Amino acid sequence: MSAHIRWGLQRNLSIQTQETPNPKSLKFLPGKPVLGSGTQDFPSPSSAGSSSLARELFEIEGVKSVFFGPDFITVTKMDEDVEWTDIKRHVLDAISKFFESGDPISTGAVHSESDDDVVSMIKELLDTRIPTVQEDGGDVIFKGFENGTVKLKLVGSCTGCPSSTVTLKNGIQNMLQFYIPEVDNVEQVEDEVDEINSKVFEEVER
Repeated sequence: MSAHIRWGLQRNLSIQTQETPNPKSLKFLPGKPVLGSGTQDFPSPSSAGSSSLARELFEIEGVKSVFFGPDFITVTKMDEDVEWTDIKRHVLDAISKFFESGDPISTGAVHSESDDDVVSMIKELLDTRIPTVQEDGGDVIFKGFENGTVKLKLVGSCTGCPSSTVTLKNGIQNMLQFYIPEVDNVEQVEDEVDEINSKVFEEVER
């Protein structure tokens, strides 16, 4: 990944911004823990009720989705034609004001579940063997395992990334099949709300 790193000095907080493989997503590193551990995805404004920071970010014109990681925040914009210049300035300001306030990052559930042995192995491998996905500002969330098929949701910068299908099949599927014989296939899934949002967005763009 060719990362361009810039530092925004906002209200005594140095925020590092880093490009991701998805041109529509930008990763912001405030230099301090965000969630600390785990991830949380906000695919739409309606999903941001548990986080005042996510709500503030959705108030910025051009922001499509928000994603929190252990020590980073990924913001995805509506369209490649929308310039990052203004969005980035407002995002830096919102993040700085939030950390200055001392408010909790989120009152919602961070992704974590308890499952049977095979599922536990799948989740452990996803957490330990593919850290580069989080380094790129995204994450892979386990959504289910049925009849040999692992169902995953790509979030953050992974959403809509041109290389996401290659990552899913060549990287994650091969890795899971190598370690877990029960895995036959890996497929990408979307939540019902994501599918509705995508259809609405497509209608608007027509």
